[in-house]
Amino acid sequence: MNLKMIFYTLGRIIGIEAILMLLPLGVSMIYGEWNTALAFLLTAAGALIISAALYCLTRNRNKTIYAREGFVIVALAWLSLSAIGAVPFVLSGDIPSYVDAFFETVSGFTTTGASILRNVEILTRGAAFWRSFSHFIGGMGVLVLMMAIIPDEDGRSIHIMRAEMPGPVVDKIVPRVKNTAKILYLIYIAMTLVEIAMLCFGGMSLFESAIHSFGTAGTGGFGIMADSIGGYSPYCQWVITVFMLLFGVNFNLYYLLLIKRFCSAVKSEELWAYVGIVAASVAAIVVNLGNMYSTFAETLRHSAFQVASIITTTGYSTVDFDMWPGFSKAILLMLMFVGGCAGSTAGGLKVSRVVLLFKSIKCEVRQMLHPRAVTTVKFEGKPLDEAVRSGVGTYFALYALLFGLIFLIVSFEPFDLETSFSATAACFNNVGPGFAAVGPIQSYADYSGFTKLVLSFAMLLGRLELYPLLLTLIPSTWARKKK
Repeated sequence: MNLKMIFYTLGRIIGIEAILMLLPLGVSMIYGEWNTALAFLLTAAGALIISAALYCLTRNRNKTIYAREGFVIVALAWLSLSAIGAVPFVLSGDIPSYVDAFFETVSGFTTTGASILRNVEILTRGAAFWRSFSHFIGGMGVLVLMMAIIPDEDGRSIHIMRAEMPGPVVDKIVPRVKNTAKILYLIYIAMTLVEIAMLCFGGMSLFESAIHSFGTAGTGGFGIMADSIGGYSPYCQWVITVFMLLFGVNFNLYYLLLIKRFCSAVKSEELWAYVGIVAASVAAIVVNLGNMYSTFAETLRHSAFQVASIITTTGYSTVDFDMWPGFSKAILLMLMFVGGCAGSTAGGLKVSRVVLLFKSIKCEVRQMLHPRAVTTVKFEGKPLDEAVRSGVGTYFALYALLFGLIFLIVSFEPFDLETSFSATAACFNNVGPGFAAVGPIQSYADYSGFTKLVLSFAMLLGRLELYPLLLTLIPSTWARKKK
């Protein structure tokens, strides 16, 4: 295990976080929130000191990074970001309890959107900005950001990218990892700026537009109003609906569009499965809601918004969907598990894994009926490698095991089964709001400190897709290789 390289990289990540804190510091100063500004200044200064210390201690290092170092770097980086990112909330008094602040920060960086705040409107502007900006940082991944702006020292940073980016397979879209990271972030930033402009055109202030665009881009869902997006115009709700769906698409497809490989982009099997799931879910909910709202247009808008919000694991809401009929709520619960496309900012299992699972089941059934037949599973027009199929199956099994374990722990709390199950599903799949006591107009405030830490762990597991965090906790990962 190359410990010096691990802590060197952590130092750079902490340094980047310190620099990023200058943005909420500036917002606090603009609005005259000097106590909040001081909190960010002190935290940023402390983070820079830690970063400098780690750099000095690791100057003479072996620059090689292999797969296990990549997993450990990603896990420790996200834990460090959350631990340091929670400090300004405590110092400013916006969230006095460190456990609550840690939960809120983990929820922000993992783009979950689960909150312990009963009234989000009491936050200072600087704290609200940092809370939502953490979605933007975590959406594409802060380590991907680091690779985009800092030179790749040994060419092995693909191990970090694969450990952090969501999906069963992550590859470079151009030969150099640094260039891949730059392309992804440029697309990400460009789409966010377009959304900000469109929301400003719809009547939102620049601050509100930025906050909600950060939440949409990272598919996180933190807002600044108690009713989430419900108080904004239908135009703004439709804009956010469209952009939630766009950010739930594999970003590699946007790159293919940029280089004018339109056929390759539109032929994506995962994309069409994603579109089909969304369309079918919206249609089913519209029919199920019936005359619940005054007009068909309103019913369609709320249905489309909530489907987009849940399948992309954003977590915004325009209405209290906990009041919807059971069938509609069941659809939303299933969408929590499906999630968006691989290579997007969305959480969940990912559409590609769901498609691969059904194809593998179909293949196994055929093999049982026709034992001598040669069957292959194809995905995106190519025969699927057996190792990928096995990996997807293993991931599903591990996912189910961990989900069950977390659900059991959460069930010790004095809440009903619907609350416990949906809280586990919402945090593990990085959705945010669940049903009943953790519904869209409720919060996670009533959970004990221990359970909040367990749910924070669940959010990190879901965002990092299990392996980085689990491997970091296994002692053999840290063992030295025998010569």
